[in-house]
Amino acid sequence: MENKPIARTLRLLSQLMELHDENPFKIKSVANAAFKVDKLPFQIAAKSLAEMEKIDGIGKSTAGKIQEFIETGHITELQTLLEQTPEGIVEMLGIKGIGPKKIVTIWKELGIETVGELYYACNENRLIEAKGFGLKTQEDIARVIEFKMASNGKFLYARVEAEANELLRKLKELLPAALLSFTREYRRCCEIIENLSILIGTDEPDKTIELIGGASMLNDLLNTGTVISGRSANGLSVNIKLVRSNLFYKELFLQTGTEEFNQAFSLRLPSIDETLSEEAIFEQAGFDFILAELREDSTFIAKAASHTLPKLITYADLKGTLHNHSTWSDGVNTLEEMALYCRDNLKLQYLGMCDHSRSAFYASGLSIEKVLQQQEEIDSLNRKLSNFLIFKGIESDILNDGSLDYPDEILQRFDFIVASVHSNLKMDKKKATARVIKAVENPYTTILGHPTGRLLLSRKGYDLDFKKVIDACASNGVVIEVNANPLRLDLDWRWHQYALEKGVMLSINPDAHRTEGFLDMHYGILAARKGGLYKEMCLNALTLAEIKKVFELKKIK
Repeated sequence: MENKPIARTLRLLSQLMELHDENPFKIKSVANAAFKVDKLPFQIAAKSLAEMEKIDGIGKSTAGKIQEFIETGHITELQTLLEQTPEGIVEMLGIKGIGPKKIVTIWKELGIETVGELYYACNENRLIEAKGFGLKTQEDIARVIEFKMASNGKFLYARVEAEANELLRKLKELLPAALLSFTREYRRCCEIIENLSILIGTDEPDKTIELIGGASMLNDLLNTGTVISGRSANGLSVNIKLVRSNLFYKELFLQTGTEEFNQAFSLRLPSIDETLSEEAIFEQAGFDFILAELREDSTFIAKAASHTLPKLITYADLKGTLHNHSTWSDGVNTLEEMALYCRDNLKLQYLGMCDHSRSAFYASGLSIEKVLQQQEEIDSLNRKLSNFLIFKGIESDILNDGSLDYPDEILQRFDFIVASVHSNLKMDKKKATARVIKAVENPYTTILGHPTGRLLLSRKGYDLDFKKVIDACASNGVVIEVNANPLRLDLDWRWHQYALEKGVMLSINPDAHRTEGFLDMHYGILAARKGGLYKEMCLNALTLAEIKKVFELKKIK
């Protein structure tokens, strides 16, 4: 056995010992031994136990651990500590810039147990208030985690959007006479992107390849004749396919839809001719035009054939924003700053404030006293602001038994309540579903927030019986959130149609913790469009007068 795996194992042991606040002298001894073993000019595994004990910096106790590892492949003390430590916490030990002391703060004080949760906390600006952290440390941690995500070959749509659009702009500038478009998952606005695909229609393929090759737009460039592949500066895999101009729209259609969509479509139109537009292909089949984001499966084929496709919601349809946080809990901007940004920059009519409830201690959740103080400030601001209204809301934790986080006399003081699960995300499906349904059945619940608690690329989230939960929302008049944070996009768009068919409204909520967070509604819109949402079924597409009536009727009931 080489020295390096032995040294790595001892290093991990010393880190876990520090995490669990063991004897500092023992920790230092094991850490020093790890360093020593790594630098030895010979293989320590070739030595006897007695010989190991005599090596400077090893000692009898550590030598025994090394011998155990060589003979069995594990160290009992290390296994015990691993069993006491969440897997995500162990993974954090590999993040540059945070040692065991900082991880203890993250774990014990902030209640964060996975790398995904840590990344989300960085985005919510939650780390800078913790002991031993600052803005630079938080930014460094976020960058390291983003690099780890990228190394897995998967990217959030939001992370590649600017780079992808800039690449297409440069290609159009370079090839003004060519036809260009994104295809596949990026054109369908999928939440996770593994490959950026671009189609070019040109009658000068050799010249086009030469121009792209000389433009230094991509790294690791490879030309296979009709396909140019490479990587963006961020490491995203890029494929550029060339076709003759007369075949561009046919190929664009075929490369945009999934295999399931294309097969379902081919039952109506077995062969596609050369065309001057994609619209002509749908006309030939007798269909209404199906937008790219809806071409995931056969769901919208029948609607296109019967001319009943929904008019998808747009960003311009939104009249307000609900579920947002301020400095009252874990937000960065004050209540007034959030309100003025919505009114003056985004031209919205209302803002729903939903700071964390008291159980969310890690996010400075509001005590009852603070709730009353915040509501006084909202009243004061509403008297001061013109042509705008702040609604009194709360993001109430759904407790383990499904109850909400305040007594009824406090719950009734809010204009609306977003009920969300933030803790104990490892319940089995039956218990988790029962917990969420009990919260939905609470008469004070207005919106079910991020139903699964997932964090894309990092945390799976709650395992729920979605049909039962959505049915419960339908029976109790509860809206379901489409959390617009690019890490969440929860409720997943794959369940939007079922919700809409059951008459359940959706709400595109940014979960903003700073003014820039409101801009995430753009990604919520993309997800909602994939699910087929139209403005009449979106809560925050209602005007101020309309939504006031909705909240008032809910309170009366």
